[in-house]
Amino acid sequence: MGVSPLALVSPRARLGRDVTVGPFTVIHDDVEIGDGSVVESHCVLGIPTDLAPGLPLVLGAGALVRSHSVFYAGSTFGPGLRTGHRVNVRENTKAGPGLQIGTNSDFQGDTEFGRHVRTSNNVVISKFSKLGDFVWIFNLSMLANDPHPPSDGRTVGPTIEEYAVVASLCCILPGVRVGAGSLVAAHSLVTRDVEPGDLVAGVPAKRRGRASDVRRKDGSGLPAYPWPDHFRRGYPEDVLEEWRRRFGEGRGRNP
Repeated sequence: MGVSPLALVSPRARLGRDVTVGPFTVIHDDVEIGDGSVVESHCVLGIPTDLAPGLPLVLGAGALVRSHSVFYAGSTFGPGLRTGHRVNVRENTKAGPGLQIGTNSDFQGDTEFGRHVRTSNNVVISKFSKLGDFVWIFNLSMLANDPHPPSDGRTVGPTIEEYAVVASLCCILPGVRVGAGSLVAAHSLVTRDVEPGDLVAGVPAKRRGRASDVRRKDGSGLPAYPWPDHFRRGYPEDVLEEWRRRFGEGRGRNP
């Protein structure tokens, strides 16, 4: 526990109670780290940038930042942030509680995340993307923002609405809206908006039905979506109570 003598922490940084900082980590000026947070070794927090002049990096209570992760100044994260290793997060990122960022992921800044968004490893979130509450983005998927790369023109990120799931190896093109509760199947290229609750798949992705048509492969024959009906592991009690009101106790859910 405590700050390693091999860490370099600015005297202007503000660390809460019971914060742990690992060796060879650098914490710049105007960084705020909430109570009970852990920053592992070889991290860099609060890199100054002209794209967020004078704005602090704020990590809420209970954060876990794993080794070799890099955060620029000018971003704010709610409590319970979790990262994998070798994560890069640029300026002007705003996130609610419970954000999870997978190993080797690149968040390019000027993005918004709702509550308890979860991303797996090697995910790229381009600038100006917006993700709603309880979104999942799986391995090796990308949210793009440049309509004709490379360009100096206007870029616009996708919008992923609440409870939507983007499976592995997907690309969501600039400006596309993925509707609430929808499912983007693995290895899809999404070139147009996805209606709420729809299932899309393919290159380019086409509507294949409703997400609720997908059945669990556990022999129960029950719908796999909406996913909170059966998957609730790791979510805090206030979220579970919200889901009990919305989805009931859950059918065949995990402990």
